[in-house]
Amino acid sequence: MSETGTTTGKCLCGAVSYRLETAPDHIDACHCSMCRRFSGGIELGIEVPPGGITWQGEDFIRTFASSDWAERGFCSRCGSSLFWRMTAPGPAQGLLSLSAGTLDSFAGLELTTEIYIDHKPAAYAMAGETRKMTEAEVIAAFAPPSEGESQ
Repeated sequence: MSETGTTTGKCLCGAVSYRLETAPDHIDACHCSMCRRFSGGIELGIEVPPGGITWQGEDFIRTFASSDWAERGFCSRCGSSLFWRMTAPGPAQGLLSLSAGTLDSFAGLELTTEIYIDHKPAAYAMAGETRKMTEAEVIAAFAPPSEGESQ
């Protein structure tokens, strides 16, 4: 484990654990309805590039294709939300957003970006200044190219 614990984490029951290649310095928040349902609230995520995470207990990871271009991973034993991952072909394929709540420590992490801000429930607000992206801006940035477009 790192000194701050920001490079290691696990699910609620401990059947799935991981180590990150690089300690994150920030977290992002997603306000879309799928993330709210998957996490039970605001989904706080850490962007992890392909190959940037080593899993232990992978046999307990199950995935659900939540859209045509992404899947969500969870622990089959305790149900903990583990990640969202881009599955569609293109430059972002394999990009993983790790559920930040699984980290052993939040030390040194700052909230920097909120996505799907136009879907944020009025019942809460995040503290501090963040970059805010609407659904249209997120789709333009991450959605796979349409057929006929270059990848």
